[in-house]
Amino acid sequence: MPARMAQAPPSYSFVAFPPHTKDGLVIVGKNSARPRDEVEEVVYFAAATHDPGCKVECTYIEIDQVSRTNAIALSRPSWLWGAEMGANEHGVFIANEAIVTKEPASETEALLGMDLVRLGLERGATAKEALDVIVSLLEKHGQGGNYYEDGNSCHAFQSAYLIVDRNESWILETVGKYWAAEKITEGVKCICNQISLTTKIDAEHPELRSYAESQGWWTTDTEFNFAQVFSQCDNHSDCCLGKDSLEKQEGSITVQTMIDVLRDKSGGICVDSEYFLTTASMISVLPQNHSSPCIHYFTGTPDPSRSIFKPFIFVDDVKLVPKIQSPCFGSNDPAKKVPRFQEKPDRRHELYKAHEWTRSVMENEEDKGEKLRATMLDLERQGLEAMESILTSSEILDPSEVVDLFYDCVDTEIKFFK
Repeated sequence: MPARMAQAPPSYSFVAFPPHTKDGLVIVGKNSARPRDEVEEVVYFAAATHDPGCKVECTYIEIDQVSRTNAIALSRPSWLWGAEMGANEHGVFIANEAIVTKEPASETEALLGMDLVRLGLERGATAKEALDVIVSLLEKHGQGGNYYEDGNSCHAFQSAYLIVDRNESWILETVGKYWAAEKITEGVKCICNQISLTTKIDAEHPELRSYAESQGWWTTDTEFNFAQVFSQCDNHSDCCLGKDSLEKQEGSITVQTMIDVLRDKSGGICVDSEYFLTTASMISVLPQNHSSPCIHYFTGTPDPSRSIFKPFIFVDDVKLVPKIQSPCFGSNDPAKKVPRFQEKPDRRHELYKAHEWTRSVMENEEDKGEKLRATMLDLERQGLEAMESILTSSEILDPSEVVDLFYDCVDTEIKFFK
């Protein structure tokens, strides 16, 4: 893998609050930029109780399990335990961004930033609870290890997080075990693969400033600016081009608005480069009215401009969707054996394989590709309209009506591709 892969992939995560959004909705969007050939899957895990003293095996290390874990839905690179992004039954959304800082990321295997996304969702019922979970585990176990399925080189990064619930959002940025966080309750915010926090810090590691001072990166006679202190480069510009287009639509941001932003290739938000690709995308709609359900949209396939955003709602007994899950190799998985990644198995799931055909048609047969895209967008629009009717209805949602929702959407998409 080329040395240039060592750069942090240019992912983008957005959150928009009322009154920028319509109908009192908090809307979150994330593009997961990863190595071009990586497969991302969508998985669901039901809420569970666990025996005292039991352990949970994360991507690289084992840690203590808690007595109860929340139901979660994740979009994740299929070789690892954690996730790039996901949500839980309580309406908490978390996305991860790889960042590079003055402090080199550890190659020693510990918790990956993506493991901490899953752990925050499993253990936190609010955005602030999830933040507290992440920073406590960071303190105890540290972060480190290879972010990519690459046996030739270790690509290690620090991590930033967008953590959102129906009421508030937290931007959490980490440097080793040290961290700072900003609380957001209004407007539009974006994070990407650069440090974004500056002087507005609402919570931080108790030794953050003394550590920065001990490294010679900050002196107490100057204002503490997190980006200036810890960024590797001098340019701390806002990397989120899509933020401007969202802010211009004040009062009218919808799910479709967020989809359009995530599909923006000309602005660089939808990544399609020599080494990196937007391998999956996710949008969460979190109504501030707690009587309305949260709705989460997953693509499960690369390039949102050629993918369908499919809705998922947490209800009891939600049906699992094997067609969007990668093959399981168990203890024979090259990601689990040490030395790791000596082979690269075929991790493509059924939807991914079907989607490959569509991408090929769109790239090589213009007329047929345009017709395919129009049909895809029509399927997506039908789903969006159905979810809109759920959110605007005065009636309580009947769980039986949506228990098969995501399963049916994936099934319909595959049949369409065939």
